[in-house]
Amino acid sequence: MQRRKPAVAGLFYEGSKKELLKQVEGCFLAPTGPGQLPRRRWGEKRVPALICPHAGLMYSGPVAAYAYLQLDNYSFPESVVVLGPNHYGIGTIVSIYPGGFWSTPLGDVKIDEKLAGEIAQKREFFFLDEGSHSREHSIEVQLPFLQYVYGDFLFVPICINDQSLETCVEIGEAVAEVVKGRNILLVASTDFTHYEPHDKVIAKDRLALQRIAELDVEGMYRMLEKHGITMCGYGAVAAVLTAAKKLGAEKAVVLKQSTSGETGGDYESVVGYASCLIEIEKT
Repeated sequence: MQRRKPAVAGLFYEGSKKELLKQVEGCFLAPTGPGQLPRRRWGEKRVPALICPHAGLMYSGPVAAYAYLQLDNYSFPESVVVLGPNHYGIGTIVSIYPGGFWSTPLGDVKIDEKLAGEIAQKREFFFLDEGSHSREHSIEVQLPFLQYVYGDFLFVPICINDQSLETCVEIGEAVAEVVKGRNILLVASTDFTHYEPHDKVIAKDRLALQRIAELDVEGMYRMLEKHGITMCGYGAVAAVLTAAKKLGAEKAVVLKQSTSGETGGDYESVVGYASCLIEIEKT
């Protein structure tokens, strides 16, 4: 079966199993992280949706850890759908990886081929293809956290090349149609403002996060344009907010906002990060 090899192992995260486990645990326990490790004891509550950053774990990992720690409070998912932007513009409009496995130093993650196919059938702009994912890191960087928390799980990667409002709302509606009534974890992968001073990034990103907290997709797009917020995965966030709202969510909670300055030490030119939790009521 098709096996996607990691594109950024040894770059965005450690390249060996031992060192990657140590790095992921270090994200949870870092001074800028949540300060505790997941218990990995599952309850009965339906899984939420998450928004997580996707820079190198040495920079954004402690912020991502805030979101992944929350999964302790929920049940084990039937599958995980991770949506991320296509930074390289390679391939199709919206690409769903069709089958096989994705590999990291922590092992293989099996693609949920059935769920991938069900989503792909919902809209004409969905394509089942592998090439769009070949170099992209935004989805891959979520896997070490998911593997650490869940061990073995099923997975659907959705790589978004067209992040227009119209397309991403349709993506979210299609995903909601398929996962309604099922226990599927949705993850939107994004970083926020890029390469501005720390204080300015915090202030600008807070404007976008206020709209995200209200599940206000159109308002988020307006904030991005009005204030020049260079958020790279805004379409993935729009899709997940749309899906979550369709599934019964009423708000998002910002768990942590930070920048690369707090982990890298350079406060003059930083990238903004945030982790958010979206509770989804049982449907």
